Amino acid sequence: MRAPHDNISPLMLKFGTYIATALRQPLPSEVSGRAKLHLVDTFAAMISGTRLLPGKKAIAYVKSIGGKPEAGVIGTRIVTSAANAALANGMFGHADETDDTHPPTLTHPGTSVVPAALAIGERNRLSGAAVLRAIVLGYDICARILLTLKPMPYLRSGHHAGATGQLFGAAAAAGALLRLDALKVRYMLSYTGQQTAGLYTMFRDPEHIEKAYAMGGMPAHNGTQAALMAAHGWTGVEDIFSGERDFFFTFAPEAIDRNEMIRALGKDYEILRAGIKRWPVGGPIQGPMHVLREMIEQHRVKADAVEKLVVRMPDKELEIVNNRDMPDISVQHLLAVMLIDGNITFKSAHDFRRMKDPKVLKVRRRIEAVGDPSLTDAQRRWRAVIEITLTDGRKLTHQTMAAKGSFENPLTPQEENEKALDLIAPILGKRKSEALLAELWHFERLKDVRSLRRLYAK
Repeated sequence: MRAPHDNISPLMLKFGTYIATALRQPLPSEVSGRAKLHLVDTFAAMISGTRLLPGKKAIAYVKSIGGKPEAGVIGTRIVTSAANAALANGMFGHADETDDTHPPTLTHPGTSVVPAALAIGERNRLSGAAVLRAIVLGYDICARILLTLKPMPYLRSGHHAGATGQLFGAAAAAGALLRLDALKVRYMLSYTGQQTAGLYTMFRDPEHIEKAYAMGGMPAHNGTQAALMAAHGWTGVEDIFSGERDFFFTFAPEAIDRNEMIRALGKDYEILRAGIKRWPVGGPIQGPMHVLREMIEQHRVKADAVEKLVVRMPDKELEIVNNRDMPDISVQHLLAVMLIDGNITFKSAHDFRRMKDPKVLKVRRRIEAVGDPSLTDAQRRWRAVIEITLTDGRKLTHQTMAAKGSFENPLTPQEENEKALDLIAPILGKRKSEALLAELWHFERLKDVRSLRRLYAK
């Protein structure tokens, strides 16, 4: 009979124990405040996503398979199993590009961590304070897995960073709420590792259904499922992070620093490095949108007066949004639309017809996007520099080194509330939306998160 913890690495012991005990540790007020900001933002994205194509597909699917009534499907009156609710709500959250992001790791934690935590919270009738603490844990674990794997090389290898990190983040949040002990957490992580997936090919899907699944629903569902399996007594390998052909051998064969997983764990909270999109478009486009909008406001720039617009942005970011087929992740298209309209709205950013509009195409031909390595930084602070040459010969230049919504320039609660209300009022109505937001801003006071169903159901 082996001795306790035999063949279990110190890294896994610390990592697993932290997940198992995190809910007992209080949060600093700054972290709690930022967590509520991301909770409100994710709820708004989920409710908005119910009316988009990926959301409609998710609703039809979970309706067809039924499930034990444990957790609600946001924006509907459907109550289904915790795992199915996490799947649907995760797909809602990333049905478009309004959801939050963790720029240093190329992930969208909220779309998977929040649905998983909410599903277990409703299933077990837990308090808002417990669920909020689990959400913060989920962001930490999501980020640390990717910081260890190195997100950009991982992405370039054909994997998708978000699908991997968010899977572990969702599992950690769900497992903590299920009160798994350290041993069961290690088993949970083993089943989480078995489900690691996500291909870069998701970006080819012009209708965003597969992307919503891989970047929201799949990690939320599978992470919740892994936690529930461990809670029901499933055993397995106790340490997937060490030993022969371990997790990192499979997904990061190059030399890496595995201590990234536990460095300052419980002291440095990754949610403080997360970002919330000011504009309902892809994260890498936040910088260009920020700069052009300020130029329009300051100089009253009109599309007809622009001879040429050159945007310089981080080279690695440009690879993700360069002349894409989807309107909300094509930087050239969105800059053209903003020049014409003077602003970007949820509707204009998602209008496929405008990608073929002759007026938009005419302006788009005057736009050049340049990848600039000097603007690339590990924190991905949504940097951009724009130079506009006007038809009268004048040149205008403006830049940002931290666009609105980045962790260095976060949205205020008032700004987030305005964004959220704009997304959910058309669906729930203004009065019900305001009531829901009021509850979310005081989420830690809820004794039973299931009480939110009366406000988020439609």
